[in-house]
Amino acid sequence: PSQSEAVRVLEEFATGLGASPAATGKRGFLGFGRSKAPKAPAGPRGVYLDGGYGVGKTHLLASLWHATPAEPERKAFGTFVELTNLVGALGFQQTVRTLSDHRLLCIDEFELDDPGDTVLVSSLLARLVEAGVALAATSNTLPGKLGEGRFAAADFLREIQGLSAHFRTLRIDGEDYRHRGLPEAPAPYSDEQVTRAARATEGASLDDFPALLDHLARVHPSRYGALTDGLAAVCLTGVRPVPDQSTALRLVVLADRLYDREVPVLASGLPFDRLFGDEMLKGGYRKKYFRAISRLTALARDAARLVDTP
Repeated sequence: PSQSEAVRVLEEFATGLGASPAATGKRGFLGFGRSKAPKAPAGPRGVYLDGGYGVGKTHLLASLWHATPAEPERKAFGTFVELTNLVGALGFQQTVRTLSDHRLLCIDEFELDDPGDTVLVSSLLARLVEAGVALAATSNTLPGKLGEGRFAAADFLREIQGLSAHFRTLRIDGEDYRHRGLPEAPAPYSDEQVTRAARATEGASLDDFPALLDHLARVHPSRYGALTDGLAAVCLTGVRPVPDQSTALRLVVLADRLYDREVPVLASGLPFDRLFGDEMLKGGYRKKYFRAISRLTALARDAARLVDTP
């Protein structure tokens, strides 16, 4: 029921964003305007999707982007990390100018575990709200706030401070859809099977897993999407537990980019549910690691068709 309610609310929210800029309370060209300022629409100009991993938050956020009746160049969709990278590349004021004429900004996986970046993005969003930009977001969970079955809405609203009044919270319950009613993740294949499949699949990559992790350390995470563009499959040999937290977080970003692009992942070595050690799975980034396991497992299922088994 909470999922159905979220769909209904987001449909109404998208429809409301189809109003002309005049209806949003924006001023006219160069700030010169009308003798009477138009009244801003009633209700919050932002929505926050609150739920565990695998319940469809990112899918709903992307659907909202597509359903909003505005030109693609006036709608933006990206992760929190991509937004902070944009500020780093353009500078704060230029980012404000670049996004201020947008109708909608969607932010996936708002990073509540980095206080500095949270304050930076909150300041950016405050300026965008003043310009009439509607907001939609999902978030991860703060370290130390990972109680079983609890979500991040209270943490999100507190961390964005003065912006909380602009957001309506939609709680979305459910199981991780990537595993709902599905068999266990396929067992890893042999090195020979993975290598043969990579050579037989046009557009596939083939990497030794430790070498891939070393390479990721030399590439900024904002470029991981470019690394995966155009790949038909990712084939990995020798998968083993990641050695440290920095490496693990880079792998999480890569898993997200592969999942965004629906790139199947074929692997030998250990199964993906053994990538992260017990200390990592009990720590502050636990939710990220479980999301990565969930997504890589789904991509491993997709890759089973690439293997020519007897």
